[in-house]
Amino acid sequence: MPLVAAPEAGTARETASRRDTAGPRSRPTLVRQVIDQLREQVASGDWPVGSRIPTEPQLVEALGVGRNTVREAVRALVHAGVLECRQGSGTYVISADEMTGAVSRRLAGAQQAEAVEVRRAFEVEAARLAAMRRTAEDMAALDGALADREAAWRSGRVDDFVEADAVLHTAIVAAAHNAMLAELYASFGAAMLRASIATCVGDELRPEHRVEHDSLVNAIRAGDPTRAAAEAGAFLEV
Repeated sequence: MPLVAAPEAGTARETASRRDTAGPRSRPTLVRQVIDQLREQVASGDWPVGSRIPTEPQLVEALGVGRNTVREAVRALVHAGVLECRQGSGTYVISADEMTGAVSRRLAGAQQAEAVEVRRAFEVEAARLAAMRRTAEDMAALDGALADREAAWRSGRVDDFVEADAVLHTAIVAAAHNAMLAELYASFGAAMLRASIATCVGDELRPEHRVEHDSLVNAIRAGDPTRAAAEAGAFLEV
């Protein structure tokens, strides 16, 4: 999705002059519009995690706003953990959403054991329930997600693997058929998983990071809640 100028914008220079001297009521609204546009570029995948975003002059030209407006919008997304400014290199996308960014910052200041305990609260129970409630459609989704996870690992691309792992765990939660658990996981648990996995593997997939999930999926397939819970907890030992 290409960036477009703000509504009623003139030339970039005219707009910059008019809006960077706008009153206190209009400026926050304009900054919010730019934040939303930048966020959409990330969410849509046009600016994937790890990519460098356009330079400040390029954003000014594309959006038809002033430099100060662009700076404030970028600063807000840096604070939210979505973007990162690297001296002498540019500004990069470091998270696909603000929840993951927030969780990443929280993980950075927490002991890994605490993060593992929270993941266990979600994932062990989800696996247990999934083994009791999974349907044929659920198993098809799990098998597909498992295959995609394996392919992502073989690709060696960290971002692809982190996302594929999150998709598999989300499919397990869906197979639990607990609406509240699914809602909580969608809003928080999946973000914690992505942040946790990214923290563990760093910038390279190494053999010691590899954790097979075939046994977990097979336990769910077999309808064995005890084994499914044990498998889910085995790689989340504190």
